[in-house]
Amino acid sequence: MASSSSSPPPVLASTPAAGHTALLIIDMISCWDFPDAEKLLPGAHAIAGRIAALKARCTRAGVPTIYVNDNRGRWRSDFPKLVEMSLASGGAGAEITSALLPGEKDYFVLKPKQSAFFATPLELLLAYLKARRLIVTGVASDQCIWATLADAGMRDLEALAPRDCVASQTPERNQRFLRQAEEALLVRTTPGPRIRLPAKR
Repeated sequence: MASSSSSPPPVLASTPAAGHTALLIIDMISCWDFPDAEKLLPGAHAIAGRIAALKARCTRAGVPTIYVNDNRGRWRSDFPKLVEMSLASGGAGAEITSALLPGEKDYFVLKPKQSAFFATPLELLLAYLKARRLIVTGVASDQCIWATLADAGMRDLEALAPRDCVASQTPERNQRFLRQAEEALLVRTTPGPRIRLPAKR
């Protein structure tokens, strides 16, 4: 058997993140068939175009995108299949997925609970990307976004949640999240178009 020294090290990410920054898109690729989905879908639909615009800026700047989605099917989930199912479901959900269609160089992570960090390889992926600054977008702001931001803080990562790129079941809940994020988590909520990204490559 070959020694471990003769084998190349595993590579999770071949190119470091520009500006040590990564974009997270949380729970936006979905079939919207879960409890409360009908309340969350309008907010997600409203922010999809703005997240897509931010993602386009990030891609041009060399900032990687990581899609984070709930695990479906008792750990038999497949992210490309989820994209396919979402597109086939039609309606606003398919429109969201079409606007945010993953590219070949994007990454994805499946999560079993609210936080993008809990029981996922996200922390290891960020280490390979050399990313220490996270732009966190998606839904639901006061659930999965909140948990992810809190876990990022515990890992000494800088995080921001652009106020025009997050949503919850109601505008009131989203506004409450934005206040608490700034006051309790010390997370900036700078709108997407005003976020400073590395110079274009």
